[in-house]
Amino acid sequence: MSLAPPNDRAPVILDGAWGTELQKRGLALGESADLWNLTRPGDVEAVARSYVEAGSRIILTNTFQANPAALERWGRTDDAAAINREGARISRRAVGSADVRVFGSIGPTFAPRRAGAAFAIQARALAEGGVDALVLETFTVLDEARLALREASKTGLPVVVSFHFDADSGAPLLFSGEPPEEAARAMANEGAAAVGANCGSTLDEFDALCRRLKSATNLPVWLKPNAGIPTIQDGRLVYPASPEAFATRLADWVEAGASFIGGCCGTTPEFIRALANPRA
Repeated sequence: MSLAPPNDRAPVILDGAWGTELQKRGLALGESADLWNLTRPGDVEAVARSYVEAGSRIILTNTFQANPAALERWGRTDDAAAINREGARISRRAVGSADVRVFGSIGPTFAPRRAGAAFAIQARALAEGGVDALVLETFTVLDEARLALREASKTGLPVVVSFHFDADSGAPLLFSGEPPEEAARAMANEGAAAVGANCGSTLDEFDALCRRLKSATNLPVWLKPNAGIPTIQDGRLVYPASPEAFATRLADWVEAGASFIGGCCGTTPEFIRALANPRA
C-alpha cells in the first residue's frame, strides 16, 4: 500500500488526541487508556468515530502504550496481544464503510532490554486486528525507533516513524542527540514508509521542523503538532491554540512539505474538522 497522497497540495488529514478525549469520558489521570479497549470499548469507539465524523482520512488505534513492558504497571502484561487486537478492531468498527484507513499506534517502551519482544508482540497483534499500516509515535531515541521499525516491518505493513524532538537546547534534537535530518535519513535507510514529528514544540517551530525532515529524504512527511505549548491552570493542562488558529497553519505545513497532517496533545475533533474544512 502506497502512503503517497493523491495530490501533493492536498494533505491527508489525520486524527487528533485520544487521551484527553477519553478523559472527558471518565479516564482518570494515571489510568491506562489502552486497557479501555477491553473494559470500555464503547467509549473508545466513540472517540474513534468522532474523528471519522470530523473528517479524518486516517485514524489511529488506542494502543500507544499497549506494549507488555508498559502494561506491567497494571499487572496486565499477558493481555498485550488482546488489547492491541481489540484496539484495531474498535477503530475498524468506527470506520465502518467509510473510506478511512486505520493505522496501529505503537509508542516507545522505555525498557531497552525488553523492547524488541514488546514491539514484536504489539505489531503482530495490530496486524491481526486488521490495521492498514503501523505508526511508531513520539519516539525520542533513534536506536529504539530503529529496533521498533525492524520488528514492525516483519508484519509486511507500511510503517510510519514519528519522532518527538526537544528544542530546549536551542535546536530540535532527539533525546539521544540526533537532529531531524539524521533521524529522517536513518528511517529511510531502514525502510520506513514515511517519517515525521509529533507532540512538543510551538506551532511555528513545526514549520522549520517539517522542512528539515523533508530536506533529508524523499519520504512523505507526517506531522501531528500539539495545540501549542500548554500551561498549568487550576491543576490542569491548558493548550493555547484554538481549532481555528491551528487550521490557519495548514497551508504553511503543506508548503513546508507535510503530506499527512493531524493533531497531538490538546487537539480535539473540532481541530480536525477545522483542518478538513479550512474555509468552513
